[in-house]
Amino acid sequence: MSARNVVLVHGGFVDGAGWQAVHDLLVADGYRVSVVQNPTLSLEGDAAATRLILEQQDGPTVLVGHSYGGAVISEAGTHDNVAALVYIAAFAPDKGESVNTLIADPPPGAPVPPILPPQDGFLFLDKEKFHASFAGDLPEGRARFLADSQVPWGVGALAGAVSEPAWRVSPSWYLVATDDRMIPPPAQRQMAERAGATVTEVAGSHAIYESQPGAVAELVKQAAEAV
Repeated sequence: MSARNVVLVHGGFVDGAGWQAVHDLLVADGYRVSVVQNPTLSLEGDAAATRLILEQQDGPTVLVGHSYGGAVISEAGTHDNVAALVYIAAFAPDKGESVNTLIADPPPGAPVPPILPPQDGFLFLDKEKFHASFAGDLPEGRARFLADSQVPWGVGALAGAVSEPAWRVSPSWYLVATDDRMIPPPAQRQMAERAGATVTEVAGSHAIYESQPGAVAELVKQAAEAV
């Protein structure tokens, strides 16, 4: 039986509203879609917020995470309702790993995300470099809005270590954004391979969930139909 429920988890610096196009495509195809508004203060808190939404599902669910949201679904995805995991240009930590450990040794020549020094325990991206680094294939106006509406990302969230990674117990799919300047594509491929994920590669920026919603929705449906 195919999974008909989908739960979408956003990453750092943004909120769940960016999933709207993916949400609408999936709803049009008959899926029941929920969007987690994780606070991005701590991994533990974000996993708890995700489990709240998973508790509301009435059957097998595809759990989807973008960027830091991949760490969240790796932690929260051991919930009984989760039938499949989908990583969208996302971190996929193993047991004991955090976002901090995964970004500690970037591939040679990889772009450096323009993350500003912590401010009262929170991180922001340099607004002037946001478009090029995070959302290079979005219109300038949309990228400016995302830069101006950034959600403060708690440094504790980056340090949160995954306890038992869900990808070790559930099948996973991974969309590599080949033009990503936040998480280097080689790092994405390495994490996907380690997780044993079914991999799709799409030309797009880190904001591929907004710039290529059709490709993202198709991969989610592929996972749902494989359950």
